[in-house]
Amino acid sequence: MTRSDGAAVQIRGYLDHLAVEQGASAHTLAAYRRDLEKYRLYLAESGVGDLGAVTESHVEEFRARLATADPDAGRRALAPSSVARALAAVRGLHRFATRDGVTRVDAAAAVTPPRPPRRLPKALPVDRIIAVIEAAGGTEVDTDPARLRDRAMLELLYATGARAAELVGLDVDDLDGLDLPGGGTVILRGKGGKERVVPVGRPACDAVGAYLVRARPALAVRGGPALFLNARGGRITRQSLWNVVSVSAERAAVGPDVSPHSFRHSFATHLLDGGADIRVVQELLGHASVTTTQVYTLVTVDTLREVWAECHPRAR
Repeated sequence: MTRSDGAAVQIRGYLDHLAVEQGASAHTLAAYRRDLEKYRLYLAESGVGDLGAVTESHVEEFRARLATADPDAGRRALAPSSVARALAAVRGLHRFATRDGVTRVDAAAAVTPPRPPRRLPKALPVDRIIAVIEAAGGTEVDTDPARLRDRAMLELLYATGARAAELVGLDVDDLDGLDLPGGGTVILRGKGGKERVVPVGRPACDAVGAYLVRARPALAVRGGPALFLNARGGRITRQSLWNVVSVSAERAAVGPDVSPHSFRHSFATHLLDGGADIRVVQELLGHASVTTTQVYTLVTVDTLREVWAECHPRAR
């Protein structure tokens, strides 16, 4: 290995480590690969071909470059969240290289990512969530397999708070007890392959049951375990799920910015509004830390203010 291709080889080794040992998803690996390719090109422009020659100043300069526009080079400034993601990839790479003895010093250890502005999740009121679900179709008299599937997907999104990737990754065998009076359960596989079991209420169970009986057999032209299928019989994609949500939201006249994640935000916010313990919501969402879940408590401040204004004797 020459010094000119050392960084490329070291980056490939790190990505292999993420895939094999850490169980990183294909989406995460693709994002890290893009960010680390930018880093490799930057190092090459700086005359650095091996991670052992990288200094803290190189990493600091790379962070600054990502956040700064350069019209002459056709480069736009990245948002703080994108800079933070790229720097996370770089920090992980150097930490891995140091741990494995490829480098003696972790050049990125002291370089901190920018702090993105804290944005509140966009949660929809319950009536709007229901309107979007109903706009998908899939009624008792519906015979269109696509509409039955779309209704089942949206019901399950709201019932479980699943991420888009978790929902489209479901297999039929991940469902249990759909015919029970109190509802069933579903196994969701989150980040890093971590599994969690989430309850599924009666409306979602009924919608999924209708899809399994009246729609999936017509779509399953080539077999396979996937729960939600496209018109060709393959597993439905995240992009298709986004399209289903967008089209249904447009039909319901709810707004243009509704996404699968809107259902996840609404799931969490409505649980907290209903008095759910934040630790329970953390488990249902699959968050590793309750700190991540706490952002949803900020969304409920308006509800608290309304209750206070209605009930406190000195509110007026």
